[in-house]
Amino acid sequence: MSQQRPKGGKAADPLQKPWMKNAKSAANKAKRPVAALKPQTAKPLKTVLDNEGKIYGENACRVMFQQRPESVIRLYLSAQLAPKFADMMKYLAAAKKAYHIVDDADLEKVAGSGHHGGIVLLVKRKAQQKLADYLQQKGRKQDCLLALDGVGNPHNLGAITRSCAHFGVGGIIMKQPELLQSGAALRTAEGGGEFVDGLSCDNLPLALKLCKEAGYTLITTSSHGGSSLYNTPLPAKVVIVFGEEMFGVSQHVAKNADIALQIPGTGKVESLNVSVAASLILGEWYRQRS
Repeated sequence: MSQQRPKGGKAADPLQKPWMKNAKSAANKAKRPVAALKPQTAKPLKTVLDNEGKIYGENACRVMFQQRPESVIRLYLSAQLAPKFADMMKYLAAAKKAYHIVDDADLEKVAGSGHHGGIVLLVKRKAQQKLADYLQQKGRKQDCLLALDGVGNPHNLGAITRSCAHFGVGGIIMKQPELLQSGAALRTAEGGGEFVDGLSCDNLPLALKLCKEAGYTLITTSSHGGSSLYNTPLPAKVVIVFGEEMFGVSQHVAKNADIALQIPGTGKVESLNVSVAASLILGEWYRQRS
């Protein structure tokens, strides 16, 4: 379809905006060979506010944009990946928000990681929810929550979040739920972070007590005892507690558990990585509900 031209001039480019210095239209970028896209020099990010964060990795950025595009503040993108994100650039141009085509070195500086995957988004973080507010919401006859006792490794958090999204977990109870929204955790979650809420609590034992009062069964894991995961009926409303890999859940939490589970295996290793254990237990809970 031909584009109408103004008299005496070239065809108007609807994506050429004065606030995007040296930027070509997203549509033209998607059509041109990658070599035609000249990377800009990325300006250092200003101080990131408390309600802002960085997301990197192709899948994580794509899912975030699908779920809440209005939360995108700025986009940094490699020339190689630009054709895949022409729709995002077009949206940002229309919303008067900037995007930058930059090289890998600048992407690494912006992301603070070499594992950026060719794209970095500066976004408004998802609002955090307090566990007490979550429990006050009525009507949940079936629900699964995770509670993390000292788990802080971002790659474990990301892998756990990905499994939670896959198996329909409502939220993850933590003292520092903002850790779930770090760039490394969100990249590892592969988009799962958009579907799982971090539920904040100041005191984990008290939080678990509130969960029990709300009708949840408290489940812990043990590599040395407990019932076999595959021979134990799992209730419809559960909170599954996982501890830091080396020491497990605290004794105070463990002694208040309703069910202690063991994941059967050969015994050739003492325990599983916390994200793997979480995936196995969540999968069995989901299977029993299906």
